[in-house]
Amino acid sequence: MHIKLSEIMSIENRQKYKVHLASFNGKEHPLDVFVKSPKDWDDWNAWRMKQDDFNRQYIFSLIQFFHEPDIWLFGGIYEVTYRGKENNSLSYKVKLLENSRNLVGRLKVRLRRPGRARAVSLERYFDQIAVFEILREVYTGKEFCGFENINHDFQFLENVFKTNKPDWKSALENVKGVYLITDKSNGKRYVGSAYGDTGIWSRWSSYIETGHGSNEGLTKLIREQGIEYARKNFTFVLLEYRSMKADDKVIIERENYWKEVLLTRSNFGYNKN
Repeated sequence: MHIKLSEIMSIENRQKYKVHLASFNGKEHPLDVFVKSPKDWDDWNAWRMKQDDFNRQYIFSLIQFFHEPDIWLFGGIYEVTYRGKENNSLSYKVKLLENSRNLVGRLKVRLRRPGRARAVSLERYFDQIAVFEILREVYTGKEFCGFENINHDFQFLENVFKTNKPDWKSALENVKGVYLITDKSNGKRYVGSAYGDTGIWSRWSSYIETGHGSNEGLTKLIREQGIEYARKNFTFVLLEYRSMKADDKVIIERENYWKEVLLTRSNFGYNKN
């Protein structure tokens, strides 16, 4: 049996609220923005388009929980305290209401999004919003998926590494291995490895910091295109993993094996050796 949000959250004068259905904008998922930086998430609610979508006193923010269909994470209730121009661009100034803070990042609700709408009237949809679950802690990102299931894009991993997700860090800093980076824009691949005293966590941290990890083929690409190219196009897969006690020679042999199998030393890839 579904519990309506209105049963646990009382809002008077719903006509004073617009719902912000924060969704992928072609560059970032708002869920990743929320995890990465509370200030950046506040800025998402302060961004104003020419049509002034949030033309009411309050913004009721929901963040698309894109891993689960029709599920949204509560992002808070903001009061719009200013509308006008900041640095020659239209903007709002917003303030998070304290009485909504205890459920921010914890309350998950179910609502079927009406088309591609970004802003809807609260009074029209509030009774359609159902409570899905309330998390014990504020959502901090996807739990570690297991070594065999790593297949994530650069932006996802950037959030994981910059927030030092403990479950991901604990897993990846304790294994050596061979990994694959795929450039989605052209299908080219790069095979790399982590060995010696360096686990996968430390090795991949270098990619998150630079976009290229000091690899010759990727360095040239990122110097020309910038790190945004990596954010937009790179995906990471862990091909093999071993304990930190594994012989480095084995890791290097397996790295060479995958370079040959995937032809990454040819025009199909970025490996130079």
